[in-house]
Amino acid sequence: MMCDKCKIRPATVHYTKIVNGVKTEMHLCDQCAAEEGILNTEVFSSFTPFSVQNLLSGLMDFLPGIEDFTKKPLKCNYCGMTYEDFKKIGRLGCSDCYTAFAEELNPLIRRIHGSTEHRGKIPKKAGGKMRVKRQIEELRQQLEKAIKEEAYEKAAELRDKIRELEKELGK
Repeated sequence: MMCDKCKIRPATVHYTKIVNGVKTEMHLCDQCAAEEGILNTEVFSSFTPFSVQNLLSGLMDFLPGIEDFTKKPLKCNYCGMTYEDFKKIGRLGCSDCYTAFAEELNPLIRRIHGSTEHRGKIPKKAGGKMRVKRQIEELRQQLEKAIKEEAYEKAAELRDKIRELEKELGK
């Protein structure tokens, strides 16, 4: 896209202005933007672009108990990456890093994704068995909870539901 003003240089500044509900867009090169006073070099000189690494590093610094992890030198035995390197870079070195830094990563993963287990989507056409398996898994967790709470009638109902679903699967 070329500059709207000079029509010579490529537009690198995209400026949107809304006044009384009227939206005006301008696409200018750096030089024309500076001439228009849109590009204040003092403001933009200290601006650092957003990075996922900075986001992850910031999240890790605010997790409860994270200061304990940064004191001990953690290192992946396979690739040699340290936990401090991961905090700086924002990427793990290899698949073994997940195991090496599991204690540190689990709170972060749980905070970002809501769980440490991948649950993925189930296709509508081929997902019938998977839905039943998940339902059985959830019922088993409810069953364990009911047994711990000594709610034996509820536990018996849950056990029966699990058996019915297992018959559907052909177990």
